[in-house]
Amino acid sequence: MTDSKHPLLTVDAVVTDENGKIILIRRKNTPFQGSWALPGGFVEYGETVEKAILREVKEETGILIEISELVGVYSDPGRDPRGHTITVCFFTYKKDGELKADTDAQEVSSFTVDDALKMDLAFDHHEILKDALNKIGIIDEILD
Repeated sequence: MTDSKHPLLTVDAVVTDENGKIILIRRKNTPFQGSWALPGGFVEYGETVEKAILREVKEETGILIEISELVGVYSDPGRDPRGHTITVCFFTYKKDGELKADTDAQEVSSFTVDDALKMDLAFDHHEILKDALNKIGIIDEILD
């Protein structure tokens, strides 16, 4: 059994601020170094996905968030060039704190929904962002 391979588990968050803007990080490390992405990262052993996303967002953006709902689970084996990862993505909103890039982020900023949708995001984050906005009915408003 030790020779078997298993996908790694990650979490991502679509975070909105008090103005309805989307908070993104600019990646400090490979892959996609310098690209904008949703905040997130690897789940640590013994950690729930909910605790992991609270930790990862705090580490990368400096803010505290509240989870609103599950966006979805993304498991395409090619979604991460480092290997097969499965991500659990949550729709969240900023609860407290000031934006400050840390750990794997070289920069953090908020963008209007229109601007965020036009960006070339890392991994499959553009698809995830569209799914999240569609789920809460924002995409329909933009397309009308």
